[in-house]
Amino acid sequence: MQEVVPIHTTNGTPQHTRVADALGAQDASVRLQAALAVGSNPDPGFLETLVERCAVEPDFFVRDMLSWALTRLPPEITLSRIRQELGSERTQARSQALHTLSKIGDGSAWAWITRDMLRDADDEVARTAWRVAVALVPEDVKRDLAGELVMQLGRGDREVRLSLSRALVDLGDVSTPALEQAAAHPDPVVAAHARATELLRQNPETGFDAALDEAKRVVTLGPERAAAAGAVSGAAEPGHSGEAGESARAGETAGFVESAEATEVAGVAESAGTAETAALAEAAKAVEAVEAGESAATGERAGVGEAAGVTATAGAVADADVTEAAGC
Repeated sequence: MQEVVPIHTTNGTPQHTRVADALGAQDASVRLQAALAVGSNPDPGFLETLVERCAVEPDFFVRDMLSWALTRLPPEITLSRIRQELGSERTQARSQALHTLSKIGDGSAWAWITRDMLRDADDEVARTAWRVAVALVPEDVKRDLAGELVMQLGRGDREVRLSLSRALVDLGDVSTPALEQAAAHPDPVVAAHARATELLRQNPETGFDAALDEAKRVVTLGPERAAAAGAVSGAAEPGHSGEAGESARAGETAGFVESAEATEVAGVAESAGTAETAALAEAAKAVEAVEAGESAATGERAGVGEAAGVTATAGAVADADVTEAAGC
């Protein structure tokens, strides 16, 4: 059973007490409706209640509604309280405070985004910090932020890496120098993530998985051999385009990526097999021709023999008739 977390309000009226109790109810739909009600009728008296609930609310949709309700309050009283949560020992309190800052969108909060937040050991906190930093960063420090974010390349699972790539893409062209430098990193995971991010920046329509597969191929083979492999694959499948084409080419050359030498041997073997198949086909044609000739000759001989037999039989019958007539 879900724990009911007590909520305290700075306003002790019966109505506020009922709403506060609803925000801590066991039923998520009740909590969602309560948060909606608070946001629809903004009251600074609910500030502390909303902030406390953000730190412990287990349901994503309710948390998002709580943040929305906070954005409905005057920023001059909301921002200072949210800033306190950025230093909380509870990871959810930190991540939700960052999320709320992104919703408010006040540029003055940029100064509160520290390197420690961008490097937070908790993936959810770090992901939220990346998103908020990109949303609030002043134009003249975007390049510095890109340099900081690339230090996290290769971190975490697919979702974490996708979040980081999106943040770097959203920074625009200023992230290119940092990504190009990271693409030469000795760690292939970091290098591939950097290349995939740059591919996404150049072509946002490219899917992340397709971009990452292509980047891994380049890192494994090297740019020149990867380009050669891609040209061969592209010639074989001219109909592929966009993400589907990238995925198809990545799949077709997966063996090549893993072992280029094995693919070359396979190509030689395939060529030899093709030549051998062609020779066998020619031999088969020759055999068919010979057999056809023999069948014709056999048929001709059979026809002649049959005709001779009929003639001989007819002659014998005629002789018999004559002898029988003479006897009579």
